[in-house]
Amino acid sequence: MPRLRIAVLIAAAGTAAALAAVPAHAQTPAPLPFETAAARVVTCAACHGVNGNSKSDVMPIIAGMDAAYFKKQIQTYSTNARPSPEMGPYAKQVLDIGVDTVAAFFAAQRMEPSPVKLDAAAVTRGRTASAPCVICHSADGKGDAAKGIPSLAGQAPGYLREQMQLFKRDARNPGDAALAALKALMKTITDEQIADLAAYYASLR
Repeated sequence: MPRLRIAVLIAAAGTAAALAAVPAHAQTPAPLPFETAAARVVTCAACHGVNGNSKSDVMPIIAGMDAAYFKKQIQTYSTNARPSPEMGPYAKQVLDIGVDTVAAFFAAQRMEPSPVKLDAAAVTRGRTASAPCVICHSADGKGDAAKGIPSLAGQAPGYLREQMQLFKRDARNPGDAALAALKALMKTITDEQIADLAAYYASLR
């Protein structure tokens, strides 16, 4: 047998033996960093805080948010049904990297109520003004996930105030028939009461 052929056979046998000696688990490549849920949501932390627990007055807390509700909002942002120059592009990014994974990640996080200092008098007034809101958001402000009604309890007060104003002007999800009753109600509430309601719901735990 030619020497070159013998050398090739010996080298091949050595390679096979070396591969056989490597544990099976070591032969499987580790997941790339961007494949983990935590890596996919890292961009969200810039605005929504670590694990979705915003400390800002105007950025919503998304930690603990119901996954189905989260996914619906991402969809509406991405199609501009819920107009937002800021969230529109990010919503499309979330869809690209996997909205199910991102929604599940934030739903699994423990929500930390907003640390924004609240005016006690506004909270008291807001409690009284909240009577019409209880039918949907419940007495504890936790909403009803099965019906797609989000929790307001402990949410950032500035964010709550802004969203109520958007509903009042039909600027959030404009023309959405499913929100017509809510928007009609908001039109009957003064701006001062809106601020009080935001303080009240932010105070709930």
